[in-house]
Amino acid sequence: MSKITAAEVNKLRKSTGAGMMDCKKALVEAEGDFDKAVEVLRKQGQKVAAKRADRESSEGAVIAKVNADNNKGVIVSLNCETDFVAKNDSFVSLATQLAEIALNTNSKDELLKADIDGLSVEEKLIEQTGVIGEKLEIGDFRALEAEFVGSYIHAGNKIAVLTGLSKAGEKAEEVAKDVSMQAAAMNPVALDEEGVDQATIEKEIEIAKDQLRQEGKPEDMLDKIAQGKIKRYFKDNTLVNQAFIKDNKISIAQHVKTVGDDAKVVAFERVALV
Repeated sequence: MSKITAAEVNKLRKSTGAGMMDCKKALVEAEGDFDKAVEVLRKQGQKVAAKRADRESSEGAVIAKVNADNNKGVIVSLNCETDFVAKNDSFVSLATQLAEIALNTNSKDELLKADIDGLSVEEKLIEQTGVIGEKLEIGDFRALEAEFVGSYIHAGNKIAVLTGLSKAGEKAEEVAKDVSMQAAAMNPVALDEEGVDQATIEKEIEIAKDQLRQEGKPEDMLDKIAQGKIKRYFKDNTLVNQAFIKDNKISIAQHVKTVGDDAKVVAFERVALV
C-alpha cells in the first residue's frame, strides 16, 4: 500500500471535521480509500453515540433563522454535553447550518431526515458525535409563519426568539426585533390573556386570596381584589400587555402599532438553554 500523504489526511479532515490523527488512522485502516475512510469515521461516530446515549445534553446553541421573504422563521436548538463544546466556533457553525436547512422543513422529524453534506442530519449528528466526543442532538425545533417574521438571538446563543406580526411595513423588522428582545428578556407565559391556561389563572387567584387573608382582608372582598391582581398578572406576564422595556410608558401592543394602526403580534416562539 502506498504511504498516506498529508494532503489526503487534510482532505479527509476538511470533509468530516475529524482530528488529524483520527483521519490518518481511518485512511490507514481503509488502505488509502477515501470513501472507505469516511465510512470508518462514521462507524466510530456510531460507537461513540451508542456509549453516550444516556448522557444529559443540556448545553448547546439556539439559533433563529428567517427566510428571505420574512414570512417564515425557525428556531433550532443543537444540544451537547458541555459549555466548552457549545462555545466552539465549529459547533455554532453546525447549529447555524442546521437552522438554515430547517427553513425548508416543518418539524424535527423532517429536519432529521433532510440532507446535509450527502448525509441525513441524523447521520451527520452521529458522525459529529464521533468527531467531538459528546452526545449531540436536536433539542428543540420551532417554526413560525406570519405576514412578517423577525428574530433575535441573545448573546451566547442561549436564547432565541421569533416574533410574527400581522403586517409588514417600513418599521416591521425593527419592531419585530424589539418584541423578540422583549420576549427573550422577560420570558412571558403567553402572547395575551387568552393564551394563559385556566389552571394557571386559578392558581394565581388562590395565591392572591391567601396573601389577602394574611393581610387581614375580609373574606367577602377577596374575589374582587383577586380579580384586580389577575389583571396585574396579565400585564406583567403576557407579551402584548407588558410594558415595553425600551419605553415603559407604552405596552408592547402599542409599540407594534408603529408598523401600522392595525398591526399586532400574532405569535411568538422562545427557546432557551439556561
